[in-house]
Parts: sequence; C-alpha cells; structure tokens
Amino acid sequence: MSTSSIDEIVRDCLAVRVRLIGRALTSLYDGALDGHGLTIAQVNLLAALGKVGPCPPSKLGDVLQLERSTVSRNLNLLLNHDWIEVLSSDAKGIREVALTRAGRAKIESVMPEWRQAQQQAARLLGTTGVNAVQGVASNMGYAPGA
Repeated sequence: MSTSSIDEIVRDCLAVRVRLIGRALTSLYDGALDGHGLTIAQVNLLAALGKVGPCPPSKLGDVLQLERSTVSRNLNLLLNHDWIEVLSSDAKGIREVALTRAGRAKIESVMPEWRQAQQQAARLLGTTGVNAVQGVASNMGYAPGA
C-alpha cells in the first residue's frame, strides 16, 4: 500500500469518523444514565417497544438495526428487571414481548438525565450535525413517528 493510499484513508474515511462520533455519543449517554442501571441501547429498546407495542424481538432488531444476539442479550437484562414481559414463547424462544408498567416508569425516571445528554450531544454536533444525523437516519428508513 502506498503512502498516498494510507493518507487517503486517514484523511477521508467516513466509516472511522461515524464510528468515532457514535462511540463519543454512546459514552455521553451511557455516562448520564449510569445511575439508572441501564445503557442508552437499552433505553432505546424500551422506547422502541413502547412505540411499536407488543412484538417479536426480531421486529425490535429490525426497527433499531440490531443483530439478533444484541437484542437477545439486552432483552434478557430488561426481563430480569421486569421492565418488559414475555407474552408468548415456544421451544425456539421468545415469540413476543411487551413493555411493562415498570418499564414505562423506568423510561420516565431516566428522562432528566437523557434530556441533559441530548442537549450535550446537540452541542457537540451543532445544528448542522444534528440535522445531518436526523436526515441520514430518515433516509435509511428510521422513522420514529411511524
């Protein structure tokens, strides 16, 4: 590989920049939520389940673009805290889950810290960055209002 190829990757790679931004934002939100015993990924799973309603775990994975193993690992933690419940299962595993009253209460309890992290993230990204992130996510099919 030539030095110019290395320079081009270091100078231009969008993937490394998106991953850097993602790690920084995840750390910011996770730090804000630390006292609540859950991560931003788990808060978003709870919120997605609250929005979508009772559904198979695979639907949550589709909505949030998560791998099956990631959804399963996080759902188990949420189940252990009674923030979600299994509505049906079979020999192959969980067929449908739902947000519980305790899960809704958990979402409400994290809101002050989530809002603070949201404001910090918006300052970090700036208005142009926030609009760009929302636009790209929308173009990729993330439609939170749907």
